[in-house]
Amino acid sequence: MSSPTPNTFDVLFLIARPAAGKSEIIDYLKRTDVTERQRRFHIGPFDELDDFPMIWTWFEEDAILARMGKQRLHTDNKGYFLHEYLWHVLIERLELDYHKLLRDDPTYHSTHTTIIEFARGSEHGGFRAAFQHFTPDILRRSVLLYIDVPWEESLRKNRRRFNPRRPGSILEHGLPDKKLERLYKESDWNTFRGTNPDTIFIQGVPVPYAVFANADDVTTERGAALGVRLEQALHLLWQRRIACREPASARIS
Repeated sequence: MSSPTPNTFDVLFLIARPAAGKSEIIDYLKRTDVTERQRRFHIGPFDELDDFPMIWTWFEEDAILARMGKQRLHTDNKGYFLHEYLWHVLIERLELDYHKLLRDDPTYHSTHTTIIEFARGSEHGGFRAAFQHFTPDILRRSVLLYIDVPWEESLRKNRRRFNPRRPGSILEHGLPDKKLERLYKESDWNTFRGTNPDTIFIQGVPVPYAVFANADDVTTERGAALGVRLEQALHLLWQRRIACREPASARIS
């Protein structure tokens, strides 16, 4: 499998607990000149796929239905999903939107990277369950960056970023403490990644991964410290991608 250009990723999964810094990293990348972005981060022009806008649309639709005296479709009156499988519907939608990009431009990856962002907690299946709903086709093109923060940091930043005037904003939404704890306090990241230090095998497909440590929160300010740490993490991920794609004979020699 070839890369879209000599030094850019095809698909980058960006996963973590809520408020770990995923959207802030994407915002930082958007603000970075495309030439510098390609050189430092192996990302040129890119499209972002995020399941939060889908979730927010479901909330809005259910609120409308409730006002109309009709049955809610996705959530109860406390904002919890009516069915666990709806978490997996979101993943299937992310994959569908990705394939629409390829459908509309068969040469898409010759110029573009796709960044796919989402959070999952053990309470609703975790990352292991979520990644079973991506096809091997997309997994073979993918690398994965995990933003590592402890639960307490996720809780702190979730409180800090919430703007009640813009609850549907990518960068300013938040969850009540009790809901965040129920859905996301427990994470299956460590069991999902297994014992291999650089590759996760998902549906038999080797997916290179790296960890971006963010317990000290270098993402909120979107400054030089974020750039340096992100460059280090993505350079490491790029090297692991190259090693993963090499034939076994080349790695042995």
